[in-house]
Amino acid sequence: MSRLNKECLPGQTPQLPPGFEYLPACLSFEKSLALYTYLASSLDWQQPTITLFGRTAPIPRLQCFIADKSVSYGYSGTLLENTLWPDVLSAMRARLSRQFGHDFNALLVNWYRDGQDSMGWHSDDEAELGLNPTIFSMSLGATRNFKIRHKQTQETLTLPLPTGSGLLMTGRSQHDYQHALPKQARVTQGRINLTFRTVG
Repeated sequence: MSRLNKECLPGQTPQLPPGFEYLPACLSFEKSLALYTYLASSLDWQQPTITLFGRTAPIPRLQCFIADKSVSYGYSGTLLENTLWPDVLSAMRARLSRQFGHDFNALLVNWYRDGQDSMGWHSDDEAELGLNPTIFSMSLGATRNFKIRHKQTQETLTLPLPTGSGLLMTGRSQHDYQHALPKQARVTQGRINLTFRTVG
C-alpha cells in the first residue's frame, strides 16, 4: 500500500520558481488513496488553537506531528505534541532520505477534511528548520490548488496537486516566497498532506 514508486520524477508543470520542484508520480492513484484512508483512520489527529492578529481560534484543519523523540517544533506560538513514526511513514521517510540525500527527522501531517479547510499564506522559515530548509510535501486524496507568492512582487502561481504527487522545496524557497492552500468550496472530499522536514 505504502511503497513509493522507484523515484519521484519531475513532471510537466507550469514554470515553477527557483527552489520548487514538482514530482507528479510518487505514489500510484490506488496506493495514494489507500494510504489516505489508512492515515485518516489511524493517526492521532489534533486541532489546536492559535492566536493571529489578536484573534484566537482553532486551526481550519486537523493535524498530527510525527517526529523523532528528541525533536521539538512549533509555529505561531504553539508547541506541537510529538507522535512516534508509524511503520508505513517511517519506511517512506527512509526512501525519501535516500532519494534526496537528506535526513528527515520530522513530519507534519495536515488533514483538510473538505474544501472549507485551508492554510493561509506563510513560509516555513522557523529558526528550528535551518537557514535553507529542505521540505518534501506529498498530497493524498482530493486535488487542491497550491498557491505560491513572491514576497516582494506579489506575483502568484497556482499549482493543482493531485493525489500521489509531491513538491520539493529547497534553497531560498522559504526566504523569497510564501505558499498557501486556500478554500475551495466545490471540493467535497478530503486531502491529507505530508510534509517531511528536518528540525534542528
